Amino acid sequence: MKKESKYVAFSTQKGGVGKTTLTVLVASYLHYVKGYSVAVVDCDYPQYSIVEMRERDLKTVMEDDHYKLMAYRQFTTLGRKAYPVVSSTPEDAMQVASQLAETGEFDFIFFDLPGTVNNADVIRTLSQMDYIFSPVSADRVVLESTLRFAVVLTQQLITTGKAKIKGLYLLWNMVDGREKTELYHVYEQVIEDLQLQVLKTFIPDSKRFRREQSAAHKAVFRSTLFPADKLLIKGSNLDTLSDEILTLIN
Repeated sequence: MKKESKYVAFSTQKGGVGKTTLTVLVASYLHYVKGYSVAVVDCDYPQYSIVEMRERDLKTVMEDDHYKLMAYRQFTTLGRKAYPVVSSTPEDAMQVASQLAETGEFDFIFFDLPGTVNNADVIRTLSQMDYIFSPVSADRVVLESTLRFAVVLTQQLITTGKAKIKGLYLLWNMVDGREKTELYHVYEQVIEDLQLQVLKTFIPDSKRFRREQSAAHKAVFRSTLFPADKLLIKGSNLDTLSDEILTLIN
């Protein structure tokens, strides 16, 4: 039976708030841990960060016996091949995604898009998403930029019926545990006044989110070939975030 692929994007017009990292972490968790079939369309031209990450991951596996054994055990134990990561320009993203969806193989297709709403091709692609999750941090510049992004999408695409978007949610990312909760209460009141939705799960600020495969063979967190290490997941809220997302989009 063919699967109907759902299109999902972690997207905002502000760079450096973790949309690429979140795309990889959630895609890998759903694929390797939860058993869903996913694909990633990297249309963040010209850097193609996820495509480059996949190339680094593959190179390390091919050259390092430790990771080669990890990959072998993963495939033989889970029977999970690596999910496809495909590069595309924003204007061709939907055509690339349609070709993937037509196979009937994928539950979810994730998109990594450039951080701008001034590009007509990006807007057109965003309008075809089923769900959009916009990372935001407790920084005034980031917050204001992301709120403008969310309001524009809501007013110009969602409420007008010009998009197929079923849900747009803000996501607190890089949360500093030392910050006073009152600060987030004030920000969330602003979000509520704008009639925007925010996920219950927040992602803490932690160096673990940058931990990839390395010569030191430390536990891996961010990878396109492996799920985040179980011990590192504790306290990261990656599992809780993935479950909340699944509840919303399934």
